[in-house]
Amino acid sequence: MGLHDASTISRVQSRWCFTSEILLGLILIIAFAFSPTGAYDPLDPNGNITIKWDIMSWTPDGYLAVVTMNNFQQYRHIESPGWTLGWTWAKKEVIWSMVGAQTTEQGDCSKYQGNIPHCCKKNPTVVDLLPGTPYNQQIANCCRGGVIASWAQDPINAVSAFQVSVGSAGTSNKTVRLPKNFTLLAGGPGYTCGPAKKVRVSKFLSADGRRVTQALMTWNVTCVYSQFLAQKTPTCCVSLSSFYNDTIIPCPACTCGCQNNIAQPGSCVERGLPVPSTPGINTPSKNLAPLVECTPHMCPIRIHWHIKLNYKEYWRAKVTLTNFNYRMNYSQWNMVVQHPNFDNVTQLFSFNYKPLTPYGTINDTAMLWGVKFYNDMLMQAGPMGNVQSELLFQKDKQTFTFKQGWGFPRRVYFNGDDCVLPPPDAYPWLPNMSPPLRVGKAFLLIVSFVLSAYLLAFL
Repeated sequence: MGLHDASTISRVQSRWCFTSEILLGLILIIAFAFSPTGAYDPLDPNGNITIKWDIMSWTPDGYLAVVTMNNFQQYRHIESPGWTLGWTWAKKEVIWSMVGAQTTEQGDCSKYQGNIPHCCKKNPTVVDLLPGTPYNQQIANCCRGGVIASWAQDPINAVSAFQVSVGSAGTSNKTVRLPKNFTLLAGGPGYTCGPAKKVRVSKFLSADGRRVTQALMTWNVTCVYSQFLAQKTPTCCVSLSSFYNDTIIPCPACTCGCQNNIAQPGSCVERGLPVPSTPGINTPSKNLAPLVECTPHMCPIRIHWHIKLNYKEYWRAKVTLTNFNYRMNYSQWNMVVQHPNFDNVTQLFSFNYKPLTPYGTINDTAMLWGVKFYNDMLMQAGPMGNVQSELLFQKDKQTFTFKQGWGFPRRVYFNGDDCVLPPPDAYPWLPNMSPPLRVGKAFLLIVSFVLSAYLLAFL
């Protein structure tokens, strides 16, 4: 083999290795994008919704169970139109009756005579009952229209429950088969549920605290949320400004979509024009599809962070949330902000505050939400569609600075969804206040003028 052939083989091998590395990288990126790790939230690593089935008693052909949905997510709640729970029966089970919830379809129950089941479908779909349901159709923690609060914001209401009587099922721990293929919708996709798993039976304390009873059988289903599955585009963005720079950094253009009123009339509402009087225009559609005001960013929610004042020992920031969505009033809204100075926040005005410590002892993440009956409702787009507050921070001499955008947040969430921030190189920077540099430029200009005049005099 000649030297020319050896060099050719060497070049081919090197190109193959380089191409292989690229292919391997692409495969890893694709695998990561479509793996369950896409549901991991670094600010709420243990957040999930746990669905617990407790069999409370046996019936002649099945069992009576209480199904409880616990929202263990710190800041992500389920808002109107509420949750929708589905599964597939393992055998030929039917639902005889329900309390606190109902299936959306009865299915084919034609083979039954006399006592007709509530649902005969192989894969039932269950929804919560609405507020105002008669008391004889309620159980504890039901009938809120499927709305579940977040764990950090309102732990008492971070639960929903219903009772179900199942027939044509097993009548003992050995003959009961666990349902499968669980699905959870919260106004749309986003949640992925794992398989049902038997766990230690639940125990219940009596009202007087003197007796403990327990379920006959218990299994859990864990559901986790992924923003990538929930929507194709972001739902919120962040704009920035400061007292030391006149530049206002807007949300990046086309963050949540681009204006397309020419090709698709009615895709957004021009500012100042009347809102189309479509029935239900100000109520959430089943899939929460927004109708937004025409803006360069086209996001339903914009969060503006303004560095307002600088004191000797403190500094102040103003936060404004603006709703551009004509189809949604955001009740029990919340936002999460990550900034290193939250370990020394002094005072908040008109917002509730709770520190989150996803990294153990590091306190750089805060959850903010409105005060009940004052600003806990972020109204639809329009003059009333905004809420605001100011935050007062105490300076840490070791870390505080306004240089390089330090005063702006590192990450912002609204209702659990990650908001898009401007690129760091676009942040408002401190103005260049160096007098020697300006004097130097002036001096160079004068010297250049004198030299030019001197040279012209001798030409």
